[in-house]
Amino acid sequence: QVQLVESGGGLVQPGGSLRLSCAASGFVFSRLGMSWVRQAPGKGLEWVSDINSAGTTTYYAASVEGRFTVSRDNAKKTLYLQMNSLKPEDTAVYYCGWNRIGTGRGQGTQVTVSS
Repeated sequence: QVQLVESGGGLVQPGGSLRLSCAASGFVFSRLGMSWVRQAPGKGLEWVSDINSAGTTTYYAASVEGRFTVSRDNAKKTLYLQMNSLKPEDTAVYYCGWNRIGTGRGQGTQVTVSS
């Protein structure tokens, strides 16, 4: 069964950090580039970051460049998103998927940035 399961979200104060994880199963994780996308309340899906299959090339949306870092562990079939210097506008449900429109995404993990 093909599955992506996101975790690691929570409530954090502005300026804080979180690390999200995405556990993959049912497909050959190491062969696919992966993406993080997010959906803020009342808004559509927004692309956040990409990483290639080997983990050697990454891309970021301008809104998170310099604050977020995407990585992966192909042996553990897990994708990560380290989020630092969080802002209230980062509040959203975060999903991992196979492309920038979030195809294959799981149930997501809620990130709330608030004081």
